[in-house]
Amino acid sequence: MPAPRDAVSTPLLRFAPSPNGRLHLGHAYSALLNDATARRLGGRCLLRIEDIDPVRSRLELIAAIEDDLGWLGLAYERPVRRQSEHMSVYRAALDPLIARGLAYPCFCSRGTIQARVAQTRAEGAAIACDPDGAPLYPGSCRILSGEEAAALRAQGAPHTWRLDMACALDEAPGPYAFRCFEPDGSETDVPADPSRWGDVVIARRDVPTSYHLSVVLDDDAQGISHVVRGADLLAATDLHVLLQRLLGLRSPAYHHHRLIMAEDGEKLAKSRGSETLGDLRAGGINAAEIRAKLGF
Repeated sequence: MPAPRDAVSTPLLRFAPSPNGRLHLGHAYSALLNDATARRLGGRCLLRIEDIDPVRSRLELIAAIEDDLGWLGLAYERPVRRQSEHMSVYRAALDPLIARGLAYPCFCSRGTIQARVAQTRAEGAAIACDPDGAPLYPGSCRILSGEEAAALRAQGAPHTWRLDMACALDEAPGPYAFRCFEPDGSETDVPADPSRWGDVVIARRDVPTSYHLSVVLDDDAQGISHVVRGADLLAATDLHVLLQRLLGLRSPAYHHHRLIMAEDGEKLAKSRGSETLGDLRAGGINAAEIRAKLGF
């Protein structure tokens, strides 16, 4: 069953973009839906900037995000939480997981992993994939002895930290589920299967966290009671409920909304160069037209 949420007098939501590109219509839909849901529930919606990526996150993009949201007619409380200012919090959560034997250092580069997967396929063996379609990590570094891993770290070898899924599930056995809520306020329990993510990265090479780790810590720290986010993150919730249980965190209720698609049927994405709100604004479209187009 889902971990219980503390009673809250006011429902609290958050819109949490990453400043690695300009907002597009998909972001606008999510921001407007969060705002509308908060109003319907009689609650509040916060803005959070998820800027753990030290390379792609830029100050000018944070300013652009806030400008686009203001143009849409959305206003948020200050100060706005920025993940880059809370690395010590993430480190403090990661270290106990390591000490409990629930996370291990992984020295494999992306290229090394891809080569091993390709070799396995060439040998005719089946490759298990995570819900996003990426091959599961084969566990190459999980079998390193403590001495071997320590020696590599002492040499300064770059490494991520991976959750040892088997050990995590042994320490916090299921069943797992999370609460999903609908626009009418009704809630249902949805079964979750964290194991399908395998030994997922919970801390990057350059920062002591990952999206998965920081998002559950931030939601708990900010007292988020309801999470409204895209359907592309539905499967990730399986992993998040496991991390919440391991870390003793509260579990919000979730609503995973439809995605806004491009004309070619693909999901809008910064990486695909999707048309941004800035592009639309420059083309003469006003905020009222955008809100109407998205159903608000």
